[in-house]
Formats: sequence, C-alpha cells, structure tokens
Amino acid sequence: MGRKTQSQEIIDTGVMASGIKANQDVLALRKIDNAFADDLLIKVDACIRLNDEQETLKAKLKEKTEEFEAAFADMLKKAGEARKIIKLDMPQSSWREFGIGDKR
Repeated sequence: MGRKTQSQEIIDTGVMASGIKANQDVLALRKIDNAFADDLLIKVDACIRLNDEQETLKAKLKEKTEEFEAAFADMLKKAGEARKIIKLDMPQSSWREFGIGDKR
C-alpha cells in the first residue's frame, strides 16, 4: 500500500490518542500515559486547524488566480490592439520605443 494522506494520518493519530487513553495502564510503563495522549490530541487539533486555514488560503488563491488571469488576458488584448496600430502608423525603426521587438 502507498503512503497515507495527511488527512488520514491526522484521523489515525486521533484514534491512536484515544487508544492510548483507553490502555494507559499497560502503556504507562513506557512513558506513554494520559499526558502523552493529551499532548498528541493537542497536536492533532493544531493540524486540523492549520489544514482548515490552508484550505481557505487555497480557495482565496484560486479566486485571485482567476482574477489575475482575466486581467492579464484583458491587458494582452489591449496591448495587441496598440501593437497593431503602432506597427501601421509608426516606422519600424521606432518600434523598440514601444517595446516591440518584432519585425514586420
């Protein structure tokens, strides 16, 4: 089997903490006690919270990417119109002044 996803690891770690709490009398000899399980649950909760924040940021990034792509396409369209006019109205020797490196 392949590697577990982060979500599955978080779930499994939460289950592990519950199992530690339920069997702490046996595990306490190895210093895995209730405090260890509580600390593990705190870490699970932190991972869940951070994952939620990350997903929110991913959604915002997707929105901004769509917004950027629309603005970029609009800019390219406008620049294309200007490029055509400049090429028709200005001598080729002056095109570089407009950032146009093309040849006819």
